[in-house]
Order: sequence, then C-alpha cells, then structure tokens
Amino acid sequence: MVHDNTTASTNTALVAVVILNWNGKHFLEKYLSGVVASTYQNKKIIVADNASTDDSIIFLKQYFPEVEIIINHTNEGFAKGYNTALKQISADYFVLLNSDVEVTPSWMEPIITLMEFDKMIGACQPKLLDEKNKKYFEYAGACGGWIDAFGYPFTRGRVLEEMEKDTGQYDTAEPCFWASGAAMFVRASVFKTLGGFDEYFFAHQEEIDLCWRMQRAGFKIYTEPTSVVYHVGGGTLPRGNSKKTYLNFRNNLIMIYKNSSVTALILKMPTRFGLDALAAYRGLLSGDGGYFIAIAKAHIHFVKWVLFYRNKQDTFSKIGFKLHGTYSGSILWQYYARKKKTFAKIIKVK
Repeated sequence: MVHDNTTASTNTALVAVVILNWNGKHFLEKYLSGVVASTYQNKKIIVADNASTDDSIIFLKQYFPEVEIIINHTNEGFAKGYNTALKQISADYFVLLNSDVEVTPSWMEPIITLMEFDKMIGACQPKLLDEKNKKYFEYAGACGGWIDAFGYPFTRGRVLEEMEKDTGQYDTAEPCFWASGAAMFVRASVFKTLGGFDEYFFAHQEEIDLCWRMQRAGFKIYTEPTSVVYHVGGGTLPRGNSKKTYLNFRNNLIMIYKNSSVTALILKMPTRFGLDALAAYRGLLSGDGGYFIAIAKAHIHFVKWVLFYRNKQDTFSKIGFKLHGTYSGSILWQYYARKKKTFAKIIKVK
C-alpha cells in the first residue's frame, strides 16, 4: 500500500487549482473570474498552457496577474500536460479543472473537508451539471463514475448517452470508481507516488486509469455532491468526433489490460472485442463510417501497444483491495436490451 503523510488541517491545506489550457481564451474570459472568486482561502490558481496559438497568455497577464502561468512548449495533451505542470507545483491537493467549467463560490470547501476527514480518499469530484441546461447532469462525470464488467464507464446520472435530470436523487457523498477529470480533486502525494497520468493516453480516460490504480493501491475515490459545478463539455474535442472515439476505445482497452488480472482478461476480453465490433458495425450501418474506422484503428493500436509499448512500471497488486463503483453485469445489455436508461434502474440506490 502507498502511505500518505498529509497532515494539513482543513483550514490550512494548500490547494492548487490547475487549469490546463489549449486555445481556450474564450473559456478563460467567461469562467476564470469565478474560480478566482472561490471562497476557499488557502489556494493558488495556475493555468498550465499547452502551447496555445490564441491570445490566452496575453489575456491572462493583462486581466489576471494574480494567476500563475506554466507554459508547456508543445501540446502535450491532457495526460502529459498535467504531469509536466504538476511536477512544478507544491500543494497538499491538486484540483484539475477544465477551462470550460463554471464553479460555484463554495465549491471547494466540502471536498477538502471530506478528504481531510478521510486521508484514504485519493481523489474526489463535485456534482457536474450541464452548463447549458443546469437542471441536468453533465456527461463527463455527473455524480460519480462507475464501470461495468467489460470496462465501459458510466456515471450516477448518465448512462451511455442518457442524461438524467437532477432531482437530488444522488445527493449523498459516496465511494465511486472514478472521478471526472473535468473537476478532479487529487491528494498531491498520492498523485506523485503513483506516477501521475499514463502519458501514452494523451487524452481521454486517463483519469479512470489513475483512479483504478489508486483503488488498487488501497485508496478510495469519492463524489461529494454538496459541491456543485457546471461543465460545458466537448470544449476541445466534441462527442462524436472520430479522434475522440478512437482515443476513448483505445485508452479504455489499454486501461483494462493494465489493471485486470490475467484470469479477468481471458474471461472478458473476447466478449469486449465482440461488443466493440457490434458498436462499430452499428455505426457503419447508420452511415457513420468514421465511427467504424475509429474503433477499428483503436483495436489495431491497442494490439500494437501490447506488443511494443507496454511498460513494466505498474507494479501494484491487481487483486486484494475491494474496488468500489463496479457493476458486475453489462451496461450495454441493460441499456439496449432491457431499456434501463437511468443509473437507479440498474444500480440499487441507497
């Protein structure tokens, strides 16, 4: 087990809010002032710029001189971009915040209080609602991430493409499987000890891989819904984009391979490949050839990763600790065959 030695109290814990920016000046103009105005006192706001070609840096220096700037000289994607930036930051907690997130004034306090109370929480997310329709959950994280038996992620409040209306049905702080990278509170010592994000991922699902590794190391992942933020979503790559589809499928397969036992891989991967193939052909038959090609490319590059790029540094036991936020069945079966399209119809809500 990785041991955490954080001793800071709730009032004094230093929190670094780190916004990874790539050509997001329009989002910074709209949402950064709200982040700066957050009521949590012992914080610093940092924008890590991934080689933007817009006027983001000029804008920050002119209008937000109190915000620190870290410049990455190439677009390193979400995974390496954050790894590069966080190596240069000292804090008790990192908050990885998308530039397209509107925060509420006291969004930080509930999560820091929770993580200070339970030092075995490695990561936590707020409730994510849709910035464009604030009564509904948002795709990227809703009220805490889960995963099914075949590695498909879903959330409390969003199953596949079905977004639920927020009626307070998930307003309890609970363990989950993964915390959304759109607004992810991370215990800094745990992030650094586990080596941060897997940089091969570039973008998409690296936060799920990190949370899986945290759980395997004995830490818990939580969602704290009394903290609320609003997420635009699709700010860099919109849903339905072929590159996004490719990265999601490829990275998801790599994540399963890295974190599963040999027995689990033998039992589940053939079914998983078949389900992906069905999804690809469904896209093709509906006229979306790009979706088909993206999944095929993802599978080919996954095999290439297994043969040539897989590393041995992931050394934690793949068994031993109970994993929270897992569903032993197939979310696809529940959604398409049984027509269960809300989280509460699939998972018994306490």
